[in-house]
Amino acid sequence: MKKFNDKFALITGGTKGMGFATAQKFIHYGGKVIITGRSEEGVKNALEQLGNNASGIVSDAANMEDVMNLRNQVEKMTDSIHLVFANAGYGKFASIKNVNERHFDELFNMLVKGSFFTVQQMLPLMGKGSSVIFNTSFVTEVGMSDFSVYSAAKSAVQSFIKTFAAELSEKGIRVNGISPGHIRTNIFNNTGLSQNQIKEAVTYIISSIPFKRQGEPDEIANAVLFLASEEASYIHGTELRIDAGVSVIR
Repeated sequence: MKKFNDKFALITGGTKGMGFATAQKFIHYGGKVIITGRSEEGVKNALEQLGNNASGIVSDAANMEDVMNLRNQVEKMTDSIHLVFANAGYGKFASIKNVNERHFDELFNMLVKGSFFTVQQMLPLMGKGSSVIFNTSFVTEVGMSDFSVYSAAKSAVQSFIKTFAAELSEKGIRVNGISPGHIRTNIFNNTGLSQNQIKEAVTYIISSIPFKRQGEPDEIANAVLFLASEEASYIHGTELRIDAGVSVIR
């Protein structure tokens, strides 16, 4: 069923992981996607895999000049956006003692400012029946050592779900969020950890997950596309947990 036939999605951070999987599925269901990524090479490689119904923009969610230019770039490809998936981001973790201002600003600029102003810039291209979906995290529900800044940034994004939903209701734009658990992506790539340290961390993490496995990017994509579809036409201001229960099961 081509439920997104002739519709456009903007997916930030769409070159890998959850964003890329969502782009693939949106195309599978008849839509066209515009992905963003921080590197020209990353965008090029993703587009080669996604095919003719995908376009790409080199854009860094932490760079306000890039974000504020997004609308101009997108309007070269379409005058209407059905879905904005504010997905771009990565993790960076440190103890309270070791967090510095650069670490703090990096995460808040990328996750909070990037998400807010990406959606702001796309709103003139969105009409009744379109959707905004924010990517939050299960870490907003639990306290974890070394996650203070990342959790705070994701909590700010979580708050956008309610406030944007309140403001955009009259325009008929639905706003929701997905809260992923431990998903098999490249989230650790910018942490400075070695491959052995990442492997050890993943092994430890898996032991804490009720299903004893990481989630797959496709499982996130399924949730995003459900929330963006007519099947979810009465779902608004909601955060959907896709975390195998890690936020509620101990």
